[in-house]
Amino acid sequence: MFFRYGTIEIDYLKSRDKILGNAIDRIGVIKRAIDTDLFSSVIHHIIGQQISATAQKTVWERMNKQLGTITENTLYNLSIDEIQNFGMTFKKAEYIKDFSNKIKCGELNIDEIKNKSDNEVISELSKLKGVGQWTAEMIMIFCLQRPNILSYDDLAIHRGLRMLYHHRNINKKTFEKYKRRYCPYCTVASLYLWSIASGTIEGMKDYMPEKTERTR
Repeated sequence: MFFRYGTIEIDYLKSRDKILGNAIDRIGVIKRAIDTDLFSSVIHHIIGQQISATAQKTVWERMNKQLGTITENTLYNLSIDEIQNFGMTFKKAEYIKDFSNKIKCGELNIDEIKNKSDNEVISELSKLKGVGQWTAEMIMIFCLQRPNILSYDDLAIHRGLRMLYHHRNINKKTFEKYKRRYCPYCTVASLYLWSIASGTIEGMKDYMPEKTERTR
């Protein structure tokens, strides 16, 4: 299953921003996989923090192979050490164990989170150990399919904006300008900015000064 969007979102973004619209035409349709199960999505994103997508995939596939299905029941019966043995740090294993315990014991109701506003979802998920705003925003995109997420804490979003609009740096004021322009379809804009940042469009370069790049 992929993130759902279509002509309504595309036509709106193209009408609001010709530069982004041209990039959309060059890139075409983007298919980004989603996981509609909120529990497994939280686990998946905790695993993926500060590691490559390949490493995240390896750990995730190992967990699924050994546990069958990633649920609060399968994780509740494991120790932190056993979770760590899937190939993650002790801290991440601790976060995952704490999360599964909260769900199993009824301390946190996942179904209620799904019905909350974007800001409320961020607030609720950020209460979990190991989950900050960026992780919450990624969960809102790749699980809850919220349509209006543009993450200021995402370095690839910054890179995509710099490449597309020839900025040397993206400060909060500049970021908010683009966020207002893309609203209410910021998530679709995010998909294209990530694609641009990955080098999809030949000839586009990052305008961040080299010295600054090394310190980020």
